Amino acid sequence: MPRMILQVALGLLLVAVDPSLAGLKVTNHWNGGFEGDLCIHFDNTVEHWDAKVVFSQDVWKVECWDATPHKVSNREYTMSNLNWNGHQNGGSNLCFHIVGRGAENPTAQVSVGGSSGGTQTGGSSAGNPPDTPTNTGGTSGKKDYGVALGKSILFYDAQRSGKLPANNPISWRGDSALGDCVVGGWYDAGDHVKFGLPMASSAHLLVWGAIKFKDGYVKAGQMDMLYDSVKWALDYFKNAWNAGTQELVAQIGDGNADHAFWGRPEDMTMNRPCLKINSGNKGSDIAGETVAALAAGAVLFKDKDPAYSAQLISKAKSLYAFAKAHRGVFHGSAPFYGSSGDKDEMCNGGVWLYRATKDVQYLNDAKANADTGTGWALSWDDKRVACQILLYEETKDGAQKTAIESFFKSWLPGGGMTYTPCGLAWRDRWGANRYAGGASFAALIAAEDGIMSAQLRPWAVQQINYLLGDNNHDGGCFSFEIGYGAKFPRHPHHRGASVTGKTLQGALVGGPDSNDNYNDSQDDFVMNEVATDYNSGFQGALAGIVHLQETGNFPATTNKCPCK
Repeated sequence: MPRMILQVALGLLLVAVDPSLAGLKVTNHWNGGFEGDLCIHFDNTVEHWDAKVVFSQDVWKVECWDATPHKVSNREYTMSNLNWNGHQNGGSNLCFHIVGRGAENPTAQVSVGGSSGGTQTGGSSAGNPPDTPTNTGGTSGKKDYGVALGKSILFYDAQRSGKLPANNPISWRGDSALGDCVVGGWYDAGDHVKFGLPMASSAHLLVWGAIKFKDGYVKAGQMDMLYDSVKWALDYFKNAWNAGTQELVAQIGDGNADHAFWGRPEDMTMNRPCLKINSGNKGSDIAGETVAALAAGAVLFKDKDPAYSAQLISKAKSLYAFAKAHRGVFHGSAPFYGSSGDKDEMCNGGVWLYRATKDVQYLNDAKANADTGTGWALSWDDKRVACQILLYEETKDGAQKTAIESFFKSWLPGGGMTYTPCGLAWRDRWGANRYAGGASFAALIAAEDGIMSAQLRPWAVQQINYLLGDNNHDGGCFSFEIGYGAKFPRHPHHRGASVTGKTLQGALVGGPDSNDNYNDSQDDFVMNEVATDYNSGFQGALAGIVHLQETGNFPATTNKCPCK
């Protein structure tokens, strides 16, 4: 018998409460869904509770980070406490974030039962519920990494090119670039070019994070959204590679013409050339990383959709064979994304094909392409540390472990890395936040593999804490992820969001200078640029941190400028 029914059977009383303290406040909505804060007021002290939520409109699915939702019908759900928030004192309010699919802007009636206290009812969405995000246990204040994770996925939804699906959550985006030689994929940044190398790198890291930290996505209620998000890119890669003609579409659009146009992608009229890799135009850097994304995708979808997984493996195998036979970096996208080499991408592709097929030849190829030098960053170009971590996980090779340790020693304090006064590991003026996010993602994976775990876990969390508010910009508590918290960038360098005046939910902006100075201006394409590769490592790190919370391994943190 559900706990709620049992409590009512025991005769718990219903006590009316001020609707401003209980109910649903919708904070964002779109065609096909909404997000908001659900608040409960407790008149009496309880040790366990269930909340009955009755929506005014049909809600097909509810996702929540701080309670377990149970669907009764399209309009009724029961929310049960988690282990850590079952005890609630009389007179207290409990608020938690939910995402709903179906209704766009519903109200809700809430009633709550407790195993040692009364039952209360709450009104709909009147009033502003108090801001009570989950306490992470660190010294830097309260962060809700699950909410940040969900918003990051929304950024990728905003970057979609092509015919948008019925469940598109970004109401201000429409169909675009339907005449491209390959329809779909992600626009690269605040512009509308589809660049193969950063798109493949972004998809690879996102899929890798979903495999490594799947429980983080599940805990955050974002696993289905992740599948939907990465499939958009994987479908594009499938269509971009033609095994019959032995051609891979590597870039769509002209960077210079595109950058001269400040408008929505829906309104583009310029020519969008199609640049291809083939036997006469090498590009094993882009091809290798595309293989990594496809093969990793096959691993991710193996249980969820075996037929789709098999399609990805077939594409990855034929593309890898082509890349292996035609080595050389692609030059068609220069000066925007010129690669420094292809060994790291071919290594990544080889390891993931080995994981997808268990054919040892792919692993042997990856070993041959391995570079044990110290990587500069985990980025769209430099993926040496990714190759090293992937190989170490398969071989436990000491040389790879040494290279991984060397990478992180160069990033940790005292290793030569520049740190801002508030503690951001500042690799470069252009997209400092993305490099910190990428290194944090790699650090959390390495820690899971038993490499420098005691050092890397708190360091990675502290870096993400900085990005989510542990800094001194604008008086402190400033999030560099748009839409997270009360203070965040309002003027990103992004054409679609700028022209429509909409909030680019979840985008991680480039970031501050080495002294923590930051300029929130759409004209500042150094500090306020956004891009698919900026969010990829950052999002993976968020999933890794939720994983640490879920497994009881969240570390103590000591950020220099904690949000208070």
